[in-house]
Amino acid sequence: MHFDPKGGDLASLPMTKLFGEGAIADVSEVGEYGIYTPKHVMSKVEVKKGDILIIHTHFHTHYTGCSDPDEEAYFYKHPGPTKEFRDWCAEMKFKWLGIDAGSQDHPMNIADLRKLRPKFVKEFEKKHGKRREEIFPDDMEHLMHWSLFAKPNEIIHAENVGGDIDQVLNRRAMIGVFPLKVKDGESSPCRVVAFFEE
Repeated sequence: MHFDPKGGDLASLPMTKLFGEGAIADVSEVGEYGIYTPKHVMSKVEVKKGDILIIHTHFHTHYTGCSDPDEEAYFYKHPGPTKEFRDWCAEMKFKWLGIDAGSQDHPMNIADLRKLRPKFVKEFEKKHGKRREEIFPDDMEHLMHWSLFAKPNEIIHAENVGGDIDQVLNRRAMIGVFPLKVKDGESSPCRVVAFFEE
C-alpha cells in the first residue's frame, strides 16, 4: 500500500513472502554518494532467483545512537542503485529487499531530499563529474519504490536494517522479517533475522 494504493497491507503478507533463503551483500566500498550495481552484489556472494537480498552500505553506523552518528550522512549520502539494479531485482524476482540505510533508493533519486538540501546535490555532482539528472533523470524518481512495490513485481523492502549486520556480511542464510501485521497498515517496525546452520 505504501506506494500502490491497490497493494496489500501488512496483515496480508504471508510468511512465505517474509521468510526464505537469501544473501547479505556488502557494497560499502562504493562509499558516500556511491552507486552500486548487480556486479557489486554478485562479486561478493551467491545470489539466487527468488532470494531475499539485504544490502550493506555501512551507513547504519551513522544512525542516531550508533557508533558514528551523523543524520545528514545517514539520510543524504548513503549509496543507492540505478535503473540497471532495479531491473535486475525484477528479473531475479526477489521476495523482498533490505538495506542498512534510510532508503533503498539513492538520496539523489528522491526529490524531497534534493529540494531540502541542494548542497548535497552539488557534492554528489562533484564526486561523479556529471549533473544529477544525467545519472538520475526525473522520470526515474523513486525507482526502487514505485516500480518494484506494485504488481507484477511486489518486491517490498525493509529500510534501516542495522543491529548485528556487520557479523553476517557476504553470506547466504535463511532470512526472515517479522513486522507487526497491522490491518490496513503500510509500514511497521520489524525484526530482521538471519539464521545459519552452524
